[in-house]
Amino acid sequence: MLDVGGGHWIYVEEVGSKSGVPAIFLHGGPGSGSQHAHRNLFDADRNHAILFDQRGAGRSHPYLGCRNNTTADLIADIEKIREFFGYKEWIVTGGSWGSTLALAYAQKHPTRVTALIIRAVFLGTASEVDWAFIDGPKRFRPELYHAFINALPEAERANPIKAYVTRLRDPDPAVHAPAASVWNTYERALSVLQPGNVTLPTLDEKPGRLPPTPLMEAHYIANDFFLNKDELVANAHRLRGIPGAIVQGRYDLLCPPQAAQAIAERWGNCRLEYVDNAGHAITEPGIMEKLQREIASATANSQSGEG
Repeated sequence: MLDVGGGHWIYVEEVGSKSGVPAIFLHGGPGSGSQHAHRNLFDADRNHAILFDQRGAGRSHPYLGCRNNTTADLIADIEKIREFFGYKEWIVTGGSWGSTLALAYAQKHPTRVTALIIRAVFLGTASEVDWAFIDGPKRFRPELYHAFINALPEAERANPIKAYVTRLRDPDPAVHAPAASVWNTYERALSVLQPGNVTLPTLDEKPGRLPPTPLMEAHYIANDFFLNKDELVANAHRLRGIPGAIVQGRYDLLCPPQAAQAIAERWGNCRLEYVDNAGHAITEPGIMEKLQREIASATANSQSGEG
């Protein structure tokens, strides 16, 4: 547990060999936390990999804490972790919101990044949120979209993102917990190509375990992810000295390939690899394997001194 200030302690774990090539994994959400499966991205004999739960997420404290929880705070936390372990530089990898954070970190600290491996690029814009939860599902998963909208009272349906975010940010569990259950089920169904038959809960149902990610997502959505308009695209030229790769599901409904293409064109020093027959999730066929190969390649290059 690392004290990063602002009342936050973050959970950090190290995986693999202490003599291995350093790497850090940035989880998605915001708010989802690192999972045991994420350790499998790395070679335990060749990497010293760092996984951590971002502020308010997973095993970090305070749980679901939104105060002093911004993109700039998370970037500063990554630097504190690097300094704690004494690394001059490292491989940075992450997906979805983790790609947003990886891009923001690499643009601010390009000399600290030996390679950047990201998937499911998300640039933290309102238009992407609208596509992911409204425009995309309306076209490709209309039955889910209508269930998502119709779960709201009729008076709130004109602006469903605002309505759900308002509910998710309400301090009363009787308000935010059912909204989190609906949002979480909806988002998970949209993250894979074959979700099967999905029935969304209603706002009248008493949810089971509170899904944390929607609450933290609402905090970041309400604050435009604490980024300036089109910031990550505008600053993508700062990545040109960093080698790397983007792994992108061809049919990612939540983070469609347009954002990956925009970053790749401005970055220039990366491979953009599409995974056909794959959606958004890291568990979609072929995604994990391509990420493992890219991290292994970056690790080998670091060991050989190629950077």
